[in-house]
Amino acid sequence: MLNPSRLSTVRTVLFCLLAALAGSTGKAHAQAQTQTSLDRVLSRFDLGVSGTGHFTKDVSGTNYFGVHVDQHSSNTFGALVELRYTKSPWIGAQINYSYARYTQNFTNSTPPPQYIIGGAQNNASEYSIGYVAHPPHQIYGLQPFFGVGGGATVFHPTAGGGQGLPQQGAATIYYALGVERSVLSPHFGLRAQFRQAFFLAPDFYQNYLYTGQRSWTIQPGFGFYLRY
Repeated sequence: MLNPSRLSTVRTVLFCLLAALAGSTGKAHAQAQTQTSLDRVLSRFDLGVSGTGHFTKDVSGTNYFGVHVDQHSSNTFGALVELRYTKSPWIGAQINYSYARYTQNFTNSTPPPQYIIGGAQNNASEYSIGYVAHPPHQIYGLQPFFGVGGGATVFHPTAGGGQGLPQQGAATIYYALGVERSVLSPHFGLRAQFRQAFFLAPDFYQNYLYTGQRSWTIQPGFGFYLRY
């Protein structure tokens, strides 16, 4: 039979062991909760990359010298990168970056014959943020989405074909409609969309290129997205 002093020692050791076990269990539970919360937040993000077509509306106007100017933008292909955060089907946000290179040709059509005023090959980069929603009802197995937002498009003339013109920014608003679907894994999917961006036609701060007209670019796109 244990004497009182040894019994007290055993009790102390057992108490310390139980306290340590309880502390480690609580710490592990807290870590599990933290990890679960982090996973839940990360699962709301996705990164999309799409190839896009760029088809820009032609505009016409009168410059500061009273000369009629027609502005025609060449059609081209570009890219769209989107970072989305979706909290719920109707609550979401996204950051966008769109890029394309094309040439804006400026001509005069009055009086005839038509003659070239100038042209500028430029890199057009859109930086924007917006709202995005994913309605809860699918369409033929596809997840629909729509978004709207705004930002700026920077027109940066190239060294080779930009005629030495300075870069110019233009306020931009956009809307987008599309569908997407997970493929092979919940972490990877395909995305198709129709996008349209509106902005003031650039004149690169040149009085003779001014039209004062608003233009838009249609951007049909197809690509993929990655989700945590």
